[in-house]
Amino acid sequence: MTATPNYDDEFDAIVVGAGLSGTAAALTMAKDGLDVVMLERGPSPGSKNVFGGVLYTPRIRELTDLSDAPKERYVAKKTYSMLSDAGDETSMSIAPAAWREEPHNDSWMVLRRDFDEWFADQAVEAGATLITETTVTDLIREDGTVVGVETDRPNGTLRAPVVVLGEGANSLVSEGAGLKRQDDRDNVAVSAKEVRKYDREKLEDRFHLDGEAGLAAHYFGDGAVGDAVGGAFLYTNKRTVSIGVVYSIEDAAHGERTPDEVLDQFKQHPAVAPLVRGGRMVEYSAHAIPEGGPDSMPDLVHDGAVIVGDAAGLVLNSGIHLEGTNMAVESGFHAGQAIADALDRGRSDAAALESYEQRLEESYVVQNLDHYGWFMDTAAEEKEFLFEELPHALGDATEEYFRMDDRPKDEHVSDAKSHILNASGGWFGMAKKAWKFRKMLS
Repeated sequence: MTATPNYDDEFDAIVVGAGLSGTAAALTMAKDGLDVVMLERGPSPGSKNVFGGVLYTPRIRELTDLSDAPKERYVAKKTYSMLSDAGDETSMSIAPAAWREEPHNDSWMVLRRDFDEWFADQAVEAGATLITETTVTDLIREDGTVVGVETDRPNGTLRAPVVVLGEGANSLVSEGAGLKRQDDRDNVAVSAKEVRKYDREKLEDRFHLDGEAGLAAHYFGDGAVGDAVGGAFLYTNKRTVSIGVVYSIEDAAHGERTPDEVLDQFKQHPAVAPLVRGGRMVEYSAHAIPEGGPDSMPDLVHDGAVIVGDAAGLVLNSGIHLEGTNMAVESGFHAGQAIADALDRGRSDAAALESYEQRLEESYVVQNLDHYGWFMDTAAEEKEFLFEELPHALGDATEEYFRMDDRPKDEHVSDAKSHILNASGGWFGMAKKAWKFRKMLS
């Protein structure tokens, strides 16, 4: 890391933020021979980054050797649970044998402070310059074109043909420069998360883990985040467990409980309490997550600048797929390639950088966002059913289905069906809801 920055105006590109998207862009450009500087406001990359805990690595594995990366555990098993506030749990688990084989479905639990610092080191080894503890305060424009940045360093003006904005969800520079508007509150989620440390052997016994195998558990319903639109998670690391809640910031603003109170309530649920009992909290964090889908994405390309990662709203929540890390890296990679191509032609205008947006649209990133962009709006429309009525109905139905008494089984089956049907609004209501959510499985 550069303790005394050299502002010599000789960089080809400036990357704002050394998170996953910014580092992927810097690494891609450095490997192409460009002189790149990464500006990170934290004391080290990852020190200010927060996420649930699962990193998806297909593109990272292509960009660099992952063998010595600070990974925690691979995702060997996923569970999805509906929790009611009455204490019910209805769950499904998935553990394909293929996930235990390399490359483990490219799904790893990581700690961002460790991984982001390692990833940034890969960009530095490729030739990029990293400057930490430096906050970008504004963009520099000439004739409408971005030509550099202002920082909080003494004499902190830095110029380059292209600026990559990988600021994350709180993208104050992009918003202040008018390159994107502030996200509507309806399109943002708030997350509260803590990391608890356990004895490794006890942790593996508690979650039935062996070797590097890990568990990714997802929870929904009013037993997870009350009557809000959202859910909770639990991820197992080597010696720690990441536990958190994610729900609509609109619900948080109007709710009676703070996010940390919602998290505490989730940890007390009978399905969760035995899993998180004991241990020592070693980290607490909260952050915002863009969930507006394709309609809230800003223009990604400008004269002299591109926007990547969370700043570009590249987060997927389809109810089943919860992704963002892979999309951040993918956007940084495509941005880096587009910038290298444009600078090779001696250009940095929006038209020359347009291939970044085109490449991203042709990739799974925008295709997935387009396909599942409906989910958050539909979930909000069906909030009472999804997060209150359905968890209770599933709990009542499973209790009835497996009830042991002197009645015949077919009566229990009929009563179990009635719980689900009543919650769904009868057969017609169930058909309407099935039609609404059909794309979740397509």
